[in-house]
Amino acid sequence: MNSQTDLPAYSSTITREALRVSQVTFRWDQSQGPIAFPEITLNNGEHLFLRGPSGSGKSTLLSLLGGLILPDTGKLTLLGEDLASLTSGQRDRFRADHMGVIFQQFNLVPYLTTLDNVMLPCRLSRKRRARALPTPEKEAESLLTALGIPPSHWHRRVTGLSVGQQQRVAAARALTGGPELILADEPTSALDSDNRDRFIELLLGLAAEKHSSVVFVSHDQSLAARFDHQLALEVTQ
Repeated sequence: MNSQTDLPAYSSTITREALRVSQVTFRWDQSQGPIAFPEITLNNGEHLFLRGPSGSGKSTLLSLLGGLILPDTGKLTLLGEDLASLTSGQRDRFRADHMGVIFQQFNLVPYLTTLDNVMLPCRLSRKRRARALPTPEKEAESLLTALGIPPSHWHRRVTGLSVGQQQRVAAARALTGGPELILADEPTSALDSDNRDRFIELLLGLAAEKHSSVVFVSHDQSLAARFDHQLALEVTQ
């Protein structure tokens, strides 16, 4: 894998690191060569646009950042924590406390209402609950309003929402409780251009208010200019 990146050098005297990827490799299959990732440093509150063709390692990198898998070599540090030093249960707790994830398939809980889906991180994490101000319910309502989900939909099961509405509910869930890091995997793939632009503006605006860092995966190069940094991954044989 080759890379092209405009990420700046990190200075610990300026701000805290949100994440650092150093000499990381990962191999899914022993019959294939490892994926080697470039050096990445993202400071707190900064946003990274990640692009690349299928097979370049975008989803693998998100899985590594989320602590779902561990690197074969190298070091991956999030918010000063070496993920490889944590047990599987500790990584689950770390993710619940500090990360918001927007999955490509949304992964909303179908039997819960819109409002309950958004408040779910606050039920799973005391830290997220304490940061949801003034209360988890009020913050959820505020996020849903900002993302254009009307009150008439708040107590409706998410299965009754449109695809675009479900995508915005997933974004609200990721933002609730002010997580320090948001991982977004192709979150605008189901939206038309108008709703896509509105979604990005709201996502980055709300993340800026909460001083959250965003790692955003997309094939849509037209979105890249909205982010602080860009990183391109490429497939090599």
